Amino acid sequence: MRFPIQLGAAIVAFAALASIPAAAQDQGAPLPCGLGMVERPALVRPVAFRTAQEAAGELRVTFVGHATFLLETPEGATLATDYNGHNLPRRTPEVVTMNNFHITHYTDFPDPGIAQVLRGWDAKGGIARHHLKIKDLRIYSVPTNIQDIGRGPTNGNSIFVFDTVGICLAHLSHLHHDLTPEEVSRLGRIDVLFVPIDGYVTMSHDEVLSVIELIKPRLVIVMHWDLFGGPGAFLTRVRGSYPLKTQDSNVITLTRDTLPKETEILLMRQGS
Repeated sequence: MRFPIQLGAAIVAFAALASIPAAAQDQGAPLPCGLGMVERPALVRPVAFRTAQEAAGELRVTFVGHATFLLETPEGATLATDYNGHNLPRRTPEVVTMNNFHITHYTDFPDPGIAQVLRGWDAKGGIARHHLKIKDLRIYSVPTNIQDIGRGPTNGNSIFVFDTVGICLAHLSHLHHDLTPEEVSRLGRIDVLFVPIDGYVTMSHDEVLSVIELIKPRLVIVMHWDLFGGPGAFLTRVRGSYPLKTQDSNVITLTRDTLPKETEILLMRQGS
């Protein structure tokens, strides 16, 4: 008997949750990133829980511009999202992610000082998948925007997920569609969600709200608004649905204990 993909993913996620010791659940231990990742069963074992020491420390997040954020971890791992060669962070990052749906999200000429370039697409036309750990930062990807262009399915975008200091962050990049139950289960617990809010080139504002409701992050950081008239229309659309906060700074320091208890939306100033 064959199960539909979505049902199979949901069963895997439920089985993983059931395997977590009751004591760990009672103590409020956070579920791991990638709870429903069938390709990576190690991440759904009880040992995937972070100890208090592993979850300690602060994550520094800088909104460089457009869809580029610089992440800096306590152990010195540095990563820039959707690195495009134009919105440059103040320091050369150790790792960069890219997506090729638009030139503002990638470059063919990354800084040679970057140790690892993670592309959200497969240059051979296949499906891109990443899973690696750099110091105290774990990185993995979920392929999206799947298309069949006559040579089999390929993807022009990936959601990159970053796991550090007990916080799971997901960068939607140039996502063009709502998420399926399978994709949501593969993401696992997401605490911080970077969301494009242009409302036209990526997702509509209704689709953005649907994704936020599906993932239920504690903090939503908006991006991808600088080329399309600013964030005003989106903020008007969501006002009353979620608490809105703005800050006249492009830097925020995050710890698991200081994240909002319920979903909040944050607009940060951009600039390196």
